Amino acid sequence: MTDTPEQADFRASVRLFVQREIAPHLNAWEEAGSFPRDLYKKASALGLLQLGYPEALGGTLCSWEWRLIATQEIANAGSGGLMASLFSHNIGLPPVVAHGSAELQQRVVPPVLAGDQIAALAITEPGGGSDVARLHTTARLEGNHYVIDGEKTFITSGLRADWITVAVRTGNPGAAGISLIVVPGNSPGLTRTPLQKMGWWCSDTAQLHFDSVRVPLANRVGNENSGFRFIMNNFNGERLLMSAGAVSFAQLCLDEATEWAHQRKTFGQSLVEHQAIRHRLMDMRTQLIASRALLHDVAARFEAAPQDPHTVADLCLLKNHATSTMQHCADHAVHILGGMGYMRGTKSERIYREVKVMQIGGGATEIMKELAWRQLGAGAP
Repeated sequence: MTDTPEQADFRASVRLFVQREIAPHLNAWEEAGSFPRDLYKKASALGLLQLGYPEALGGTLCSWEWRLIATQEIANAGSGGLMASLFSHNIGLPPVVAHGSAELQQRVVPPVLAGDQIAALAITEPGGGSDVARLHTTARLEGNHYVIDGEKTFITSGLRADWITVAVRTGNPGAAGISLIVVPGNSPGLTRTPLQKMGWWCSDTAQLHFDSVRVPLANRVGNENSGFRFIMNNFNGERLLMSAGAVSFAQLCLDEATEWAHQRKTFGQSLVEHQAIRHRLMDMRTQLIASRALLHDVAARFEAAPQDPHTVADLCLLKNHATSTMQHCADHAVHILGGMGYMRGTKSERIYREVKVMQIGGGATEIMKELAWRQLGAGAP
């Protein structure tokens, strides 16, 4: 898909932002396990945080193409952790924008899009994984407040989020008893514990504990017990952006491996002069071409009909294909780089460690296949 002149200018501006504000510092941020909070403000000044949100809330309405461009260029820094935390509002805010009251939207959304505050989403629980319908965190109504008790885990931006959109049980067991409530990060009774990860080092990831946390009734998103549908719809946008990031990470691995193969000499000749290495590079390119084509096809259909069952099914399969391509390219790149591929500081090494979270986050591979089948029905394909 070719950029319009306006999109090309936008892409160039984001690329320059990455070169100036992220790339020189990324290795240090990864080792430190965090990046400066003022990066949100800088990203907002460029208009990155606002993409896809209503103008009345401080956003910039645009097609998914623009959001994919931003995702692809930020991914070119080579850190999924940075991308996940910097854009955690893209999973925390959409349910609020789509279903929250006007008052809740005005209170929560503008400061986040301005880069002054941070938003997160809290769905997963220690014993639940991808089985959202069986979550155990409860919220009971007392007067005009909900009282929340329970735990959430693997929460991106969980340590420093100012607003956390939390999935809670307000009704009977199963999907029909789930609600979403926006919890202020400074709520008494909310404690946060940092988690140590294989990858995504500079993304703060936390386990949250809710001990009789009182939240105003006005912070509920939409009607009580309607949260499950909101969560499922929210996953679709997340999976599309994750797929775009995975394709970009795969491209980085191919680029780094190709450059190394031209420079590195073994047995008196460049690595690229060995047929086995050339074939590895072409295998990487083949999968990339397929994933990129599928990405643009599904993105265009999702833009036109986001609720179409075939499109939602293919979106699930796209995530699987794109993250599989990322895994394939990372594995081959590390192999081609040899010892250097095992050293911190190469993009391929970092991406290699980040593959599994991309294949698990937003719905594990097996869950994606099952959801795709259910969207298509018994008459698939």
